[in-house]
Amino acid sequence: MNRIANLIARWRRPNLVRHEAIFGFICIAPWLIGFLALRLGPMIASLVLSFTEYQIVAPPTFVGLANYIKMFGSDGSFRDALRVTITYGVVAVPLQLVGGLIVALLLNQKAPGLMVWRTIYYLPSVVSGVSVAMLWLWIFHPEFGLINLVLRVVFNIQGPAWLSHPNWALPALMIMSLWGVGSSMIVNLAGLQGIPTELYEAASIDGATWWSKFWKVTLPMLSPVLFFNLVMGVIGSFQYFTNAYVMTNGGPGRATLFYNLYLYTNAFQYYKMGYASALAWVLFLIILAFTLLIFKSSPMWVYYEGTVKGR
Repeated sequence: MNRIANLIARWRRPNLVRHEAIFGFICIAPWLIGFLALRLGPMIASLVLSFTEYQIVAPPTFVGLANYIKMFGSDGSFRDALRVTITYGVVAVPLQLVGGLIVALLLNQKAPGLMVWRTIYYLPSVVSGVSVAMLWLWIFHPEFGLINLVLRVVFNIQGPAWLSHPNWALPALMIMSLWGVGSSMIVNLAGLQGIPTELYEAASIDGATWWSKFWKVTLPMLSPVLFFNLVMGVIGSFQYFTNAYVMTNGGPGRATLFYNLYLYTNAFQYYKMGYASALAWVLFLIILAFTLLIFKSSPMWVYYEGTVKGR
């Protein structure tokens, strides 16, 4: 009888596993369909289109590597867009990291009304991009803008035509990037509150100053959070689009011609879908290269609790 029961159990077990697998695939089917239809499918299509000349109104024509040769050869706008985007990222990302860390340190103190201040600093990061752009258009207005008004009344300085001058348009967008420090601030704040207080108490017993505590305790323990913010900031800087499109449309000249804006212009204004697809794949490779570089450097400056330096 036991042998028969074992045989029946072995016969039923594969069916049970199969039924569980089928039920699991049914549960994740909506995500799988969405991924295949809305993510993987368009990615493969854009890769194929990047080797064609395609202007929507006519069937695509295979041109091989012509789009990529043009991009790295005769297309000066591509180089300008890449230069503007990298310049913005080199300045704006550290500004956001430092600004978010400073605000998080201030809001991590014991003071009345902290919840209100945290909400105030976080709210700008969830406001719609177009409305923020319209607000900053007024702030940067050369005659009636808030910044030039403060410069004129308080410091007796005539402010520049921020968004109309080639030398000031990109710095203006860099200054504007501080508007969104709330997103990195909230992550930094969560990291700060996760640092064990025993470490600070031990440092105080050893006679450490506030700077020593910050440099030897806070920064190492917060380094995984800073690493996360750095990766997300670099990716976001290469995807910068809305503010440049609404506020400057890439001008004056090519001073704010960001990569994503140039890609959008080729795709939806000039209808060069093949060339735009090639631009998109080059952007993907650039972001991948920078992200891998950051990950490669992380063992030198990111500390994870429970790990030994150098392993």
